[in-house]
Amino acid sequence: MINALYSAASGMTAQQMNVDNIANNLANANTTGYKMRRTQFQDLLYQNMVQPGSAAGQQTTVPSGLQVGLGTRPVANEIIFSQGAFSETDNPLDVVIQGRGFFQVRLPSGQTAYTRDGSFQLDRDGNVVTSSGNML
Repeated sequence: MINALYSAASGMTAQQMNVDNIANNLANANTTGYKMRRTQFQDLLYQNMVQPGSAAGQQTTVPSGLQVGLGTRPVANEIIFSQGAFSETDNPLDVVIQGRGFFQVRLPSGQTAYTRDGSFQLDRDGNVVTSSGNML
């Protein structure tokens, strides 16, 4: 009985994470360059209640046995890199990537980062920067 409760609780926890992930995707649907995520799940261990090939009677055997699952758990939050919809803007520096690829930007720390957000503008020095101020 207690295993059934643990199995149900793990399923509810996993489903809550899935709902949270869907809510995050909806909240960011209009964010430029946002890529939706999909939660991946994995079965937890199975408990063998009846071993495969064990006797079910004097002349019969159980060919596949009996396994009871112990629940599920989330294992990954996959990013879906499908093409989004294009929308025309009045900014001549707004660009879009059709197909695969990323824009390479420099972070304030000097590290290189990648984005698909193509809403660019000019800074006070005339450099092309992202909406957060990172140089292209």
